[in-house]
Amino acid sequence: MAEAERIIGTPDTPDAARPGQQPPGDGTSPEASARAGGAQEPATAARPRGGRRIAVLFAVAAFAYTLDLVSKLVVVAKLEHHAPIKLIGDWLQLEAIRNPGAAFGFGEAFTVIFTVIAAAVIVVITRLARKLYSLPWAIALGLLLGGALGNLTDRIFRSPGVFEGAVVDFIAPKHFAVFNLADSAIVCGGILIVLLSFRGLDPDGTVHKD
Repeated sequence: MAEAERIIGTPDTPDAARPGQQPPGDGTSPEASARAGGAQEPATAARPRGGRRIAVLFAVAAFAYTLDLVSKLVVVAKLEHHAPIKLIGDWLQLEAIRNPGAAFGFGEAFTVIFTVIAAAVIVVITRLARKLYSLPWAIALGLLLGGALGNLTDRIFRSPGVFEGAVVDFIAPKHFAVFNLADSAIVCGGILIVLLSFRGLDPDGTVHKD
C-alpha cells in the first residue's frame, strides 16, 4: 500500500507535488532562486562601496579645508604686514595679501558673485555625492569641496564684510598670481576631473566610450 501511494500520490495531501507539476510557491526552482540571489549580491555590495567613496570625498575635503584654514591663520598672524619670505630666491616667496576676487586674483569687482558661485558648487558636490561610486571622482570632488569651503570661509568671515570678505593669499611665484592652498586644491581637483572625463570614467563608476 505504501508503494502504491508513493506512485500515484496521496489524495489527502493536495499540496504534494505530482509528476509533471511544479512545486507550490512562486514556481522558482532552488537553483534559480540561488542564481537570483547571487545576481542581487553585487547591488547589495555596491551600497557599502558607495558609502566608502562618500567617506573618502568628505575626508579629502576635510583635510584640504583644515590645511587651508590653518595655513591662513598662520599667515595672518606671522606674515601679514611683514616683508615677504623668500623660499627660492625671487622665484618663489611667501607674501600675505588680501584678494577680493576669484582664484589667483581675477575678478576683484565680483566678490559677491564669486561667493554665490562657491556656495552653489558646494551644494552641487554634496548632492552628487549620493551617486558616487568612483574612488578617483571622490578624491577630485573632495579637493573641489575642500577648496571651495576654504575660500568661502574667508568670504563670509573676513573683512570688509559678510559675503564680501577678501581671501588670504600667500604663495607668490615669480611672474604669476599670488594664491593659496584652497586655490591649489580647486585646480588639482579640476585637472583630475578633466583627466577622468577624457578616460570616460563617470562618478557612478561606469565607463563610457564616445
